[in-house]
Amino acid sequence: MSKLLFIGAGKMATAIAGGLVKAGVFQSSELQAFDVNPAAAAEFTKATGVACAVSDCAGLAAAAERVLLAIKPQTMTKALEELTSVLSGKTVISIIAGVPLARLAALTGSKKVIRVMPNTPALVGKGAAGIAAAPEVEASERKLAEQIFGAVGIVMPVEERNLDAVTALSGSGPAYVFEFIQALADGGVAAGLARNVATELAVQTVIGAAEMVRATGMHPTALKDQVTSPGGTTIRALEVLEDRAFAGTIIQAVRAACARSEELGRN
Repeated sequence: MSKLLFIGAGKMATAIAGGLVKAGVFQSSELQAFDVNPAAAAEFTKATGVACAVSDCAGLAAAAERVLLAIKPQTMTKALEELTSVLSGKTVISIIAGVPLARLAALTGSKKVIRVMPNTPALVGKGAAGIAAAPEVEASERKLAEQIFGAVGIVMPVEERNLDAVTALSGSGPAYVFEFIQALADGGVAAGLARNVATELAVQTVIGAAEMVRATGMHPTALKDQVTSPGGTTIRALEVLEDRAFAGTIIQAVRAACARSEELGRN
């Protein structure tokens, strides 16, 4: 009997399983995975040391203490049809985007459902996830779910109604940061730097600035003021960003993503 069965063995499931083993939350022998794609199953096992089957998902689910759903929304209904009876009463953790707890409960036959919105930096152990659980989930299972995602980053418990905001901020957020890094590097190239130099400096600047916020506990505005000398280069650049509504544009982008997440959830 596995303590946790992954249904779906893609990149996110691989990152989570690998993180769990590395952090010692579970031994590889306590985990099991299933995927219909033999290549994905083989890659999962190679990366994590966890066995991944390509048949008898229902049998594996029946024998597991709990399951983690890491499948695509468009294949979810068909994949779960044969599992409803065996999942009843088990804790079911889902990272399926946009599927609410009520829908998960109906599809799985279990009231003990937990919904998680992770993000892609979990692939390098630096993820950020929001987590919401149904009232029927025991405190010990909620804590374990937080440990599972804590193995690949940070976890923030939220009410389910706020998961769309989590999706918009941290779920989609890496794309905004990648865009900023690219633009920052492009600015360096425009100012005369070699592309590789500009990219490395941009990446390290973002990493370093983020670490300063976390390490100091200071408000980002206070840290920004430390960099900004009267009449200097930074204030000149900030003036341009302010003139072009940089902060307001980011806020509106997050709100637009949140609205789209809500829309997808309704559909």
